[in-house]
Amino acid sequence: MSRSRTFSWDDPSVSAAAVGQESGLDFLNELLAGRLPAPPLAATLGFTLEEVEYGRAVFVLAPGEEHYNPIGSMHGGVYATLLDSAAGCAVQSTLPAGMGYTSIDLNVKFLRPSTVDTGKVRAVGTVLNSGRRLALAQAELFDSADRLLAHATSSCLLFPVPPQ
Repeated sequence: MSRSRTFSWDDPSVSAAAVGQESGLDFLNELLAGRLPAPPLAATLGFTLEEVEYGRAVFVLAPGEEHYNPIGSMHGGVYATLLDSAAGCAVQSTLPAGMGYTSIDLNVKFLRPSTVDTGKVRAVGTVLNSGRRLALAQAELFDSADRLLAHATSSCLLFPVPPQ
C-alpha cells in the first residue's frame, strides 16, 4: 500500500541573511513568531520550534511512518536532527549580535524507540558552558509521558558574522 506526503517551505535565504544581525535570542524569537521562515528541514521532517529562552530551546515532532527505519521505529537520524537542533539553538540563544555558531560534533545515546503510538516528542536543549570560541550544550528527547528517549551532547564553534 503506497503512501505519500506533500510539504512546502519558504526561501531559506531570508532567515540566513538575518543570522547575526541581532542577538541569537531575538533571531530565534522571530522564527518562533513566524516573522522569519523556518528552515526547509523543519518542513521536510515536520518539526517545529516550540519554546526558546536564553540558554534553552525546545523542538517538537509527532512521529509518523515517514520517520521510520526498516525495523518500524523512528530513525536515529531523526532523533539526531531534533537533538542537534535543540542543542544548537540553545547555544544560538546566548549569542550577541554579530556572532554565529556551527556544530563541531554531536554525541547521541539512544535509549528507547518511538513510533506513531508514542505521541509528540520534545527535544530540550540547554547550554552547559560557553566561552569566547566554544560552547557545550546538551539535548534530551522526551516522549509525551516525559520518558527519556535519547540524550546528546554537542560542541559548537562560535565565530563572528560579518554585517550584511
